[in-house]
Amino acid sequence: MKPISYKRHRFPPDTIRLAVWLYFRFTTSLRDVEEMLAERGIDVTYETVRCWANKFGTAIAANIRRRRGPADNVWHLDEMVVRINGKRMYMWRAVDKEGEVLDVLVQKRRNKKAALKLMKKLLKNQGFVPDEIVTDGLASYPAAMKVIGCQKRHKPGRLRDNNRVENSHLPVRRRERKMQRFKSQGQAQRFVSTHSAIYNIFNTERHLISRKTLRTYRSAAMAEWNAASAAAA
Repeated sequence: MKPISYKRHRFPPDTIRLAVWLYFRFTTSLRDVEEMLAERGIDVTYETVRCWANKFGTAIAANIRRRRGPADNVWHLDEMVVRINGKRMYMWRAVDKEGEVLDVLVQKRRNKKAALKLMKKLLKNQGFVPDEIVTDGLASYPAAMKVIGCQKRHKPGRLRDNNRVENSHLPVRRRERKMQRFKSQGQAQRFVSTHSAIYNIFNTERHLISRKTLRTYRSAAMAEWNAASAAAA
């Protein structure tokens, strides 16, 4: 865990943390966050919010990843089409069976090389080989699994078998519409990497739990956020 330095910024750390939390936690635009802060008597422009989100969002997401426990041993992989600057690109996503987003990778292709890049990154960051890797029927997956020696762990299935990762695309789709599409591959990659880490700690699946349990999970999520975004002494 690396405490975050908010030095040389005119606004106090709590204001910056609040702005970043509002932007990534909810389906809000930069201008929405500006309005929310203005209602609290904080006069800040949306461009300043953008700078905070880019600078501190990345650092907070990195701290969250350091604090998270190991992923489950069943991974679900999928890719979705995104239009960036008028070009068709693919957002490759990996989640475990509990819905935890393991990684998101924005790439230009939907081929073996792209699938292999995602798998190598996953194995490096997670530090272990899962018991099962569930994908759709895209031919790029078995080709990549053969290279890394995971053919026996690969489970290509029907679309409904991969609903866990299909549903995981929805929050990003909502943000994509709110942002009126991503402007560049780098911007898309930076946003989804930060968003996925923050989304993980607040994804309580409230429809599956009681109200009492929800309060407990919500308190734990805020405690994790406060620890990850804490200012350096």
